[in-house]
Amino acid sequence: MNLLVEVREAFRQALSPLVNEPSKVDTYLEMIRPAQNLQHGDYQANFAMALAKSLGKSPKDLAQDIVSQLKGELPFDPPTVAGPGFINIRLKDDWLARRLTDLVNDPRLGVPVSNRIRTYVIDYSGPNVAKPLHVGHLRSTIIGESLCRILRFLGHRVIGDNHLGDWGTQFGMLLFGYKNLLNKKNYEENKVKELARLYIQVRKLAELVGNLQTVYAKFIDLEKFQKEPIEELTRGYIKWIGKSTASTSEDDDATPATNPIASAYREETAKLHRGDPENLQLWNEFMPACMEEVESIYRRLGVQFTHQYGESHYNHMLPHVVEDLLEKKIATHSQGAVIVEDGKNVALIRKGDGAFTYMTTDLATIQFRVETFKPDAILYVVDFRQADHFKSLFAIARKWGYNNIELEHLSFGSVLGQDGKPYKTREGNAVDLHTLLDQAIELGEEKYELSLQIRDIKKQEIPKLSAEEKRHIATVVGIGAVKYADLSQNRTSDYRFSFEKMLATEGNTATYMQYAYARTRSILRKSGEDIETLRKSGASLLISEKEERAVIFQLLKYTETLEATAKEYMPHYITSYLWDLCKAVSTFYSAENCHVLEAKTPELRVSRLLLVDLVGRTIQHALNLLGIETVESM
Repeated sequence: MNLLVEVREAFRQALSPLVNEPSKVDTYLEMIRPAQNLQHGDYQANFAMALAKSLGKSPKDLAQDIVSQLKGELPFDPPTVAGPGFINIRLKDDWLARRLTDLVNDPRLGVPVSNRIRTYVIDYSGPNVAKPLHVGHLRSTIIGESLCRILRFLGHRVIGDNHLGDWGTQFGMLLFGYKNLLNKKNYEENKVKELARLYIQVRKLAELVGNLQTVYAKFIDLEKFQKEPIEELTRGYIKWIGKSTASTSEDDDATPATNPIASAYREETAKLHRGDPENLQLWNEFMPACMEEVESIYRRLGVQFTHQYGESHYNHMLPHVVEDLLEKKIATHSQGAVIVEDGKNVALIRKGDGAFTYMTTDLATIQFRVETFKPDAILYVVDFRQADHFKSLFAIARKWGYNNIELEHLSFGSVLGQDGKPYKTREGNAVDLHTLLDQAIELGEEKYELSLQIRDIKKQEIPKLSAEEKRHIATVVGIGAVKYADLSQNRTSDYRFSFEKMLATEGNTATYMQYAYARTRSILRKSGEDIETLRKSGASLLISEKEERAVIFQLLKYTETLEATAKEYMPHYITSYLWDLCKAVSTFYSAENCHVLEAKTPELRVSRLLLVDLVGRTIQHALNLLGIETVESM
């Protein structure tokens, strides 16, 4: 049940005769929104101001007329008109209580399956497997996983596809590093660690050579260099240091083409793409170790994909993609390369050395996904710095004939370090995800032990748990904190990484939500009642206090929240909902007249136990959609 939809539909009959174009009725109904101040009501309608001028009436008079035309059995009390024409709407207490009673035995908590089932392909995580996952990879992975879970719950067919970077320039770097910079002993002991070192070293070496080339070309006096080469090179280097140089993102291959190191690893990439036996053999040797490292992170995060097709999966398709684009005159030859021009934008489809680009692979990927999965939408959960790439990709794909499918880039902000700059693997400064999760679990364990000591001092009940059970709680709390801290951010905003903030145990955090769930389980255990028996008893939910009503209202807004989340692809709507729900529940618990176990009447006690049960089920369900676990006792 969607409360907002129910309210809007109640106004449709009164509003429709006033709107000349029937298609605009829904536009005006969408101006009914949750009230900013709940003291004025649950919802507020603002359409009178927008509609009044065309009807030659004052907004306030029009609002009064519309309210007077409301007919039938309404879910709300008679609306009131305030200010210049705002319509304040307060749902009836008995109507709310009946609606929540209907959910007592509903495993879906009142959330219906979508009436328009779609097929989604969600492209998320997509790491370059040649290097370890770090904190910068968190956002795509957990945002994408949560969207898969939410859309599946709403009844949609969802294919989660991890588009692995297993074939691009980064493997050319590893091949060059392996052949020239390898520490064989380290490689035998830990392939992944040595490959990560090689990746960083090759990037740094290429940058060093490029910097020296820049110094020589722009800051060296050749006559002085011939006489005093070391002194002139030093002077030139100091001049160069004083200039601001543009930085590149870690996945951009923007090193000058004349750089001998860059030219060498690009050639290794091209040889791999051409099927060079040695490079293919090394690639096959690297991949199992690289994939196991990535998979170990996904197992810890509880992330599962429908498919994990790497760039290599599409390699055989790339020549055909280029030829088809040329044949349809979408692409053209240019100085030995193949490009697609779109106004001022130029996309490289095949390089002069025969190597293909990310654009070529992404086009082949769209072709494969459409032919294989027949999706209604392909969503790319990738950071905002790739916006231009996706704009160009989608434009080319539509020219190519894929114009009856939703292609959308769900961009998100960067994960920033404490210096406010994005983490970069090539500089070796990013927090490794295994380290992050280990530290989160350790801190979770420390804080849990501290909470037990505080309870002991206060003579509060302490659950008897084994060391294994405590470790499990710490794991659930620690990893949940990492996920929730990220998901509670608006995905379009940058996110400054902070252990202190990420692992906080108060306020709008995973730990607070997990504790709120555990508390509901504790109350039900203390009641001595069998909750399944209570659910099947046919007892009704009652509203006897305003704090009770506030909790019931929040519970009934769950459908509204999930549908808004799915419509706008914004998981933080769910965390905001959980925060509002838990604040209402906390107020309910602390209210003098809202005792649960010691309620004034048996009927009220059963009602409140059922209410507590629904709170716990809703919190657990919402956290699960975010990929976060709960525990029965904390």
